[in-house]
Amino acid sequence: MTSSPALILRDALESVRRHTPQDYVIVDAALPTDHIASNFAARFAGIPATSISRPEKVVQYAVPDSPIPVLLGLYGCADRVRGWFPGLAKRTNLATVTRLLDELQPPQPGCAAACQQRIETGRLDLRTLPVLRATPRDAGPYLTMGLVHAQDQDRGELTLSTHRMLVLEGNRLAIWMVPGRRLRELYEAALRAGSRLPVGISIGAPPAAMLASALSTAALPVGVSKLAIAGALAGAAISTAPAISQPLPVLAESEIVLEGYLDQSVADETLQGAPSVSLPEFLGYDGEARTALPVVTVTALTSRLAPIYQAVIGPGREQSVILGLAGALSVALAGSDHDWRMITDLHYCAAGGGMLLLVIAVRKDSEAADGRLGRIARCIFDRHRFVKVIVFTDDDVDITSTEDVCWAITTRSNLGTDCITLPGYRPLPMDPSQRPEWGQARGADGGSARSFIDATIPYRLRHSTKRSFPALVQGSVR
Repeated sequence: MTSSPALILRDALESVRRHTPQDYVIVDAALPTDHIASNFAARFAGIPATSISRPEKVVQYAVPDSPIPVLLGLYGCADRVRGWFPGLAKRTNLATVTRLLDELQPPQPGCAAACQQRIETGRLDLRTLPVLRATPRDAGPYLTMGLVHAQDQDRGELTLSTHRMLVLEGNRLAIWMVPGRRLRELYEAALRAGSRLPVGISIGAPPAAMLASALSTAALPVGVSKLAIAGALAGAAISTAPAISQPLPVLAESEIVLEGYLDQSVADETLQGAPSVSLPEFLGYDGEARTALPVVTVTALTSRLAPIYQAVIGPGREQSVILGLAGALSVALAGSDHDWRMITDLHYCAAGGGMLLLVIAVRKDSEAADGRLGRIARCIFDRHRFVKVIVFTDDDVDITSTEDVCWAITTRSNLGTDCITLPGYRPLPMDPSQRPEWGQARGADGGSARSFIDATIPYRLRHSTKRSFPALVQGSVR
């Protein structure tokens, strides 16, 4: 019996082959790993990697001198991804996440591990994997879809998060962990205790686990783990198995798993010379290489018999879909009051990398609701620090359509009065417009502000301001 496409990457691929074969491309001409990302960007990638607005195809590349193919674009279409998850509703709001929490599936431990059909220990060389370099400017080859998991003893759960990891040499990886992330907290706690932090890194992880990994930990109710949410999304529990060389469970259905540990070892994010550029960030600009990054020492490499190596190119549609779908769930989980019940749907636009630009559809029930949008915006800005711009629309607008959202902004707002800017937030350096030099060039310091646009009809005018034709919103006529 075939499992859910949300549980196993191979079933997600088979779902694409069966239902939308035109979206599955095999590039048989073997390309060097340093050229695969640029080929994908030129032929298949959309905003924000390129200026073209399009879903991304699923592309499998053959690699010279390697039996392991490279997979890009699997998550590059939101509709395709939604189709894998029985627990992911068409709209994201308080009611849908409440149902999701009622269907939690804790991970299933002690399973036979497909990811351990082949085992390598001892003297390891990570360069045997087809690790990509996105641009010639990159610091080196990076793992970009490595789902890192560590045992959180305090909460009794397995943490899940993705991070960029530079292959240094042999069995060593330099990892960038954003301050405040749970993995970094566990790493720093291990250092204070004079111990190591065991970690697993899944490549080609179950899609439900990959999506759940991008959830905000702070938004999760107490006692609810990301893996339990992943099970609810997939409609079945995620399987785990004991690691071969470290005292922690790993995701049993992954394609490839690296086992290792974090200790006091550090390295600059460069293979030669001073640190400069890391790799393209999710917004479409080069990232800044860091100094003294923690180092993962890999102690075992396990895989399926014929594994698939999964990656992203950085600022493509694929990463935006993962971050955006999980981000919308995180926002819906973050509130439960009357304001949150106004929200009928949430969508992070790919134009903001799936993190900075949030569109919210609301349904007002009184004139008082006109004044509640500011409270919702303030709450989201306070709890979700990557959000830079929020656009509120009525629920007759398809918030997944950039053109429809722009139509609402154009005809249902006057920016002089309906765009509100809130100061006092911490700038995000990966966004060039939030850096100090940008404000200096503009002659103002606006980099730490957040803004929301009210592109909704005033409640008292709702009957006199209607679309001439019903709008198609998320597949249903209104």
